[in-house]
Amino acid sequence: MEIPRHWRIKKQRYALVGEVCPHCDAKLFPPRDICTECGQDAKTEYAFSGRGEVFSFTTIYDAPAGYETTAPYTVALVKLQEGPVITAQLTDLGDDEVKIGMPVEMVTRRLRQDGDERGLLVYGYKFRPLLVDPQRAAA
Repeated sequence: MEIPRHWRIKKQRYALVGEVCPHCDAKLFPPRDICTECGQDAKTEYAFSGRGEVFSFTTIYDAPAGYETTAPYTVALVKLQEGPVITAQLTDLGDDEVKIGMPVEMVTRRLRQDGDERGLLVYGYKFRPLLVDPQRAAA
């Protein structure tokens, strides 16, 4: 990823910022400027909660260039609470078994390093199992 592109998409990578359509209230991620639901202009920024659930998932064993050191890793389709479905790597799984419907939350993590050991470190969103407060869960 070239440095200018990295800075252009900084808000969506670090803060899960997309857009909301002022005409039909559809939430869009990534930002598109034109609503995929009604076709009207949708240039109003919208910060997603970062919470959702696993819609589908797979484990990558033969990683693409730049990600070899992290294989094997799990990638999921995450359905955000606000509606959009996005692709993201799962992290901080520990011994947890990934399941469809598993609640997750967004965290910022290192994705990769471009270039040699002095290259640009690229951070972005990943999702981890939602830490449930045992007292709230019992209520």
